[in-house]
Amino acid sequence: MPLLFALGWMAARFDVRQMLSETRNLPDSYFRGLNFLLNEEPDRAIDAFVEVAKLDPETTELHFALGSLFRRRGEMERAIRVHQSLLSRADLPVRQREHAQHELAQDYLRGGMLDRAEEAFAVLKNTSFALPSLRALIRIYESEHDWPRAIEAVEGLRKLIDEPVPQLVHYHCEMAQAALAMRPPNMVGARQSLDLAQRAADTVQSGGASQVRVAMLKASIAASEGDRQAERQFLQGVLELSPEYAGLMAQQFYDCCVALGQADAAVVLLSDHYQQYPSLDLFNVVFRALRDRQGPEDAWTYARQALQSHPSLLGLDRLLEVELAKSPAGTGALGGEINGPDLALLRRLINRHTQRLDRYACRTCGFQARRYYWQCPGCNAWETYKPRRLEELE
Repeated sequence: MPLLFALGWMAARFDVRQMLSETRNLPDSYFRGLNFLLNEEPDRAIDAFVEVAKLDPETTELHFALGSLFRRRGEMERAIRVHQSLLSRADLPVRQREHAQHELAQDYLRGGMLDRAEEAFAVLKNTSFALPSLRALIRIYESEHDWPRAIEAVEGLRKLIDEPVPQLVHYHCEMAQAALAMRPPNMVGARQSLDLAQRAADTVQSGGASQVRVAMLKASIAASEGDRQAERQFLQGVLELSPEYAGLMAQQFYDCCVALGQADAAVVLLSDHYQQYPSLDLFNVVFRALRDRQGPEDAWTYARQALQSHPSLLGLDRLLEVELAKSPAGTGALGGEINGPDLALLRRLINRHTQRLDRYACRTCGFQARRYYWQCPGCNAWETYKPRRLEELE
């Protein structure tokens, strides 16, 4: 026991002496940089660490730290130079070379140099940084709307991790939408993409938004081919399986039923649906349909009942907009109780307060938009918009 104690004491003394010796060998700039960091002076800390890196080029970890600091501060040129200098070293170990390559790729991505970032991340596909590199490549392909390569990258990602990738459904939907936008439309390509989208949705058990999008695109294909019955079937499936999304396709459903000679049945179906799943977009479609087919009195009777059950400034604003467009004198549905100028003034006052409420909002970043997006333009996340306006969410 005394021998073991003595050996332990000697080993501790040796470690302390070695640590003190290494500390003495560190340049004074290193300690100045730490002091600046502790005093929340990042600019002076960076200058001090740059001086250390010049005095001792072998400090790879310090180079990595400097590169990250430059990138966070938006100094992309300096970050790129730091990581390129690391890659130029012939004695750099493989693991650190891969790390430097990944950091350089992130510099390019942060700096908006997507072509260089794509090349840099592609080099890392078969390295220990394959997973984050594939995720970054997917973001790049999304921003470029290169959906075939995004699909290829997702397939590579699924080989590394066993988890669903819901946006794969939307990639195929984007390709189908592009095929339909061609002149003339590429119906074969659109159908093939939608079949793959449906298969992906069934595989990943995606949420309601992607299923709704697939159904609406199938309905659009049926409509372009003149098959109104199939179009109605696809759209009615949305009402049954994803009822909260009815507002997004209510107008298309009503127009389809009008073409089939089933307008009255469509109005009844949509108004009944509104009682269970009220939404502003759905209310607007029902009110306009009632006014066109049954006259202003029935439309306003329905509107009063709907607004009493679900009060909404946006709903009242839409009603006044339609009323002014149909009867500028203000003597239609209101029976002369409010004249034209007063009705217009009332609508202007209400409209001023509803401008900020007449938007959809992303649940992730809060980005607001007047139209519904499957992918948020602010944070590029998928399926983050609820099919309801801001007023309905408050």
